[in-house]
Amino acid sequence: MNSFQLAVRSVIRKPVKSILLFLVVFIISLFLLSGMTSKNASVATQDKTRQAVGAGFLLAENEANRHTRIDEVLNKLGENVEGSLDGVLVEKLELAGGTSWRVSTDNSFETLRMEDIEEIASVSGILDYNLTTAVTAVNPVNFSRIEDSDVDQSSDILGVSLIGNKKMEMDSNVLSGNVTIKEGRLINADDSNVCVISEELAEKNHLALGDKLKFNDYHDKENSIACEAVIVGVYEVKQKMTPYMWGDTYRSENVIFTDLDFPEKADGNTGNPLYEKAYFKVRNVNQYDSVKEAIKKVDIDWERYDLIDNNGNLETMSSNFNDLENISQMLLVIVIGAGSVILSLVFVFWIKNRVQEIGILLALGTAKVKILGQILLEAFLIAAMAIMLSFTAAPGVSKITANYLVEQQVQQEKEQALLDEGKVAKPFEESEQTVTDVIVAISPQIMLLDMGCIVVMIIFSVGVSGIMVIRRNPKDIFSEMS
Repeated sequence: MNSFQLAVRSVIRKPVKSILLFLVVFIISLFLLSGMTSKNASVATQDKTRQAVGAGFLLAENEANRHTRIDEVLNKLGENVEGSLDGVLVEKLELAGGTSWRVSTDNSFETLRMEDIEEIASVSGILDYNLTTAVTAVNPVNFSRIEDSDVDQSSDILGVSLIGNKKMEMDSNVLSGNVTIKEGRLINADDSNVCVISEELAEKNHLALGDKLKFNDYHDKENSIACEAVIVGVYEVKQKMTPYMWGDTYRSENVIFTDLDFPEKADGNTGNPLYEKAYFKVRNVNQYDSVKEAIKKVDIDWERYDLIDNNGNLETMSSNFNDLENISQMLLVIVIGAGSVILSLVFVFWIKNRVQEIGILLALGTAKVKILGQILLEAFLIAAMAIMLSFTAAPGVSKITANYLVEQQVQQEKEQALLDEGKVAKPFEESEQTVTDVIVAISPQIMLLDMGCIVVMIIFSVGVSGIMVIRRNPKDIFSEMS
């Protein structure tokens, strides 16, 4: 009778130990698969704040990836080291309360990559695209802004806001119909050093089409070079635009639309733009879904971006949703550690019930390696059935696990937001994201990795539990039994 036949008979002859091992391996395999799929899950959300309008797609920076990239640069620089690297600046500040460290980023780190935008724009089915800069605060040199006279302005920048567009007709405020032209025209792709102002600013400063406005860097109002922009249009709004952040600098009436390149000039960053979002207009609405799939296949670093459709549905193409990857990694470590301990205990139980059999085999001269090999073969037979069954149950369990982990993160963020409400002045408009779906996929690589982990854990557990008996001689085993 060969080893395989012996293994099959042993598994059948002792159903209790076989069922016990089967259940343990099945559960461990399920948890491993859940952890690995959650780590690589994609999270679909709906983003009301950054919603695209019309038959098109909006490309914006992925906030989770932004933090990841900052952490990577900080690790390269080293802990508590001043310096600048890849657009990240670390400064040491000596304050009254002690030493503090400030981390900031420049435009080169934050901007959308122009080469990526052009790659997407070249996709068949895209009719046209627009680039929009981040809201840029600048100092008004030869005109007055709109201010609330009853509000203390000491903590405000005392400036106005510029928003640059490649084609203003595709700015989200214009597409939504909230911003319309009262006088003049919209800004075109060929325009340079032009602007469109609010009717409130025009009325306050008695401005007309063709007049020139001057702006400079608010950080150095006295010495920075002033840039001129010709007024080509005056706009009106149905509802006031949501301010970028607190202060009259960012209020709706002080928002000035410009050509794409003007904000960087007025801000003293010529040649160093800060593109915040890109809008891609679909040629044929009936081909919307196929164009979306074609965009997702473009060979760019999707980890950096969020792709948002016209309903605000966002596909975080990053494999990570906030701390989902870290939590999943921790889950895997716990499962592997706890699983190894539990399997070792199961095999201790196995071997204790086979001490007499092992003693007889040793007395007959059977090699210790062969005895351990036989036990391993039996374990692998049971484990193979358990792993195969776990593959069928894993998709559902993985989905439940990933959904639970994401829900916990969302809940924690809501609780933290409530604690921070009114205490923290945030330098950005908060994104209203709602999770709509968590997508998990069990790939062949994950299955192979799962099987590999189980095999290693079984070998380790059999070795740890079996060595205590195998290293003894038959005489000691029989004397202890009697």
